[in-house]
Amino acid sequence: MHTTMLELENIQGYLIRGYAHMLYSRFVYLQISDAIATKKWLSKSWQEMTSARHIHDKSEIAPTHLNIAFTHAGLGKLGLHEENLAAFSREFRQGMVSDHRTRLLGDFGTSRPEVWNWGGPRNENIHLCLMVFGNDKSSNDDLEKDKVVCLEYYRELAADFEANGLTELFYIDGQTQPDNKEHFGFRDGVSQPIIEGSGRVGNKDDVIKAGEFVFGYKNEFGVYPDTPLIVKEQGDLNLLTPDAGGSGQKDLGKDGTFMVMRQLDQDVNKFWSYLNDKTKNPDGTINAAESLKLGAKFMGRWQSGAPIALFPETDPGPHSDVNDFGYAKFDKEGLKCPFGSHLRRMNPRDNVDDHGKKESLKLSKQHRIIRRARLYGEIYEGSPTNITPKGDVGLLFICFNADISRQFEFLQYTWANLPKNKELYNDPDPIIGVKETPDLGEEQNFTIQDEPVNKTVKDLPRVITVKGGAYFFFPSINVLRYLATI
Repeated sequence: MHTTMLELENIQGYLIRGYAHMLYSRFVYLQISDAIATKKWLSKSWQEMTSARHIHDKSEIAPTHLNIAFTHAGLGKLGLHEENLAAFSREFRQGMVSDHRTRLLGDFGTSRPEVWNWGGPRNENIHLCLMVFGNDKSSNDDLEKDKVVCLEYYRELAADFEANGLTELFYIDGQTQPDNKEHFGFRDGVSQPIIEGSGRVGNKDDVIKAGEFVFGYKNEFGVYPDTPLIVKEQGDLNLLTPDAGGSGQKDLGKDGTFMVMRQLDQDVNKFWSYLNDKTKNPDGTINAAESLKLGAKFMGRWQSGAPIALFPETDPGPHSDVNDFGYAKFDKEGLKCPFGSHLRRMNPRDNVDDHGKKESLKLSKQHRIIRRARLYGEIYEGSPTNITPKGDVGLLFICFNADISRQFEFLQYTWANLPKNKELYNDPDPIIGVKETPDLGEEQNFTIQDEPVNKTVKDLPRVITVKGGAYFFFPSINVLRYLATI
């Protein structure tokens, strides 16, 4: 059997590793004001970028990490030729805010791009995102220390922005909790695909062909993903590898991928108030246990991260990495984990619609993404009795995929926003698919499969607001060197 080996030295690290030990990060959004100066900077700074190279001796891991990604406009600003820009996929070229994409992603009402803080039609054009991470090795779980390390590194970099032809527009600080909980209080990121050839090991159902996430390798369809090729010669082409697909052209995508970013504000108060209201005791008091249980049904996991398909009655706590299960085997009828739960929709595993196990797994594997979420705002763990964080809190949602349309957009549109799913008719994804203002007569429900009759929870609230977003190209380290020569 042929195993793919990834060129980890050439792949930027954030794609392969979540940098979980780096509790603090700053995502800096920049404009290129002087392309010549920026290219001069790139010709040196590619050496500073953190690669996915495996470091066996943990003490040798650097205390700071750095990665970089460009928008379509940013690549144009660097001087990539029109014809080479046109070689990128349509989704990336159009960006997140074309009318068609807005419809697909359901960005309406207070989530419409016109009122976004960044990335929208009324905001300044972003050219690149610099991702800065810090870790104080002396104590792994001390966010404050990690923050100091991260921000010191950021200040060093920022001191040279102007000289390097860069103008900082804004930044978002992203944090991680040691047990990886998000603001609604649920453990996040338990289930991640394992990229074949990345050196990570795990359940074989989670091993996904590299071409789903990295250009230049075969994907789950057994073909090379559609990669941006050099159509018009420019720059030092010796730095690029030939197209693995055999066209004879040089491949700008090889070992790179697309990065999706969305800033999602979380309304913790609305989320738990709704759950508390739907589960309250006859005398009107909060029934915390029932509220937590309904929340877990919405998510598909308990707050500890334990899957409700395996633990339907109570949260085994305190935190759980259990991920080796299939719905066809443990919960075919959806009696434990409802068909409409967020987890089950985003990754239906071996139980997609009416397909058999094998076909289901195949379909699921063709729509996976690698998620890299970071929290912003106060670190806050929501629960039935803890519902009022100070100020705005939310998730900087980041994901990697080689095909934005078939992976990220498909998940959002087909598996989250569409109210029809399996035997469901009026059920959007309760976390990310609910409309703020439903159409006249449109119901937004959550159905809990049960014997003899299903239970329905009505009038789901919209609990997230999109505040910004963009599609980025996350190039390989060689391609960064190449971009400096165009």
